[in-house]
Amino acid sequence: MHHGNQASANLSFNDASTANPVTWFPDTGANQHVTPNIASMTHADPYLGNDQLYVSDGKGLIISNTAHKILHTPKRTFTLSNILHVPKIKKRFLSVQQFRCENCVFFLVSLNFFYVKDLITKTVLLLDQSKNGLYILTESSAMCLPQAFLPMFGIVASVILVSCSESLSIK
Repeated sequence: MHHGNQASANLSFNDASTANPVTWFPDTGANQHVTPNIASMTHADPYLGNDQLYVSDGKGLIISNTAHKILHTPKRTFTLSNILHVPKIKKRFLSVQQFRCENCVFFLVSLNFFYVKDLITKTVLLLDQSKNGLYILTESSAMCLPQAFLPMFGIVASVILVSCSESLSIK
């Protein structure tokens, strides 16, 4: 449930067993990055507002801190800014929209995998498979494949993004 300009995330599971400091679940419905664990963040500050994070069942969860994180991958370092630290959340959620704008990348999904491409060079920076129907971004398991291998995975559409505030157009 989304309340005005308040933070939201789409949650459809409550299994805490897969949560670890380097696992993020890309979420196209989230308007903020969210983490239950502040210890893995690069920098954090106490959250002084009264807003809450509203999840799909309508419950509001308390935001304790805001944080930043640097994600290191073989091809590039990515920035995650304004991460909401919500201790009662079960997973780490990566706002696809926010990630795309912070890092000037395309974030594209297919039936069995997702990939991240540089906005300017169109170079594939990350490629990873979905696991149990979920897209999962991890620093340790992100696969980086040369552009020549992409047709093997059925990636045939190219997406052009003019700016973060404009929509994607598929050609």
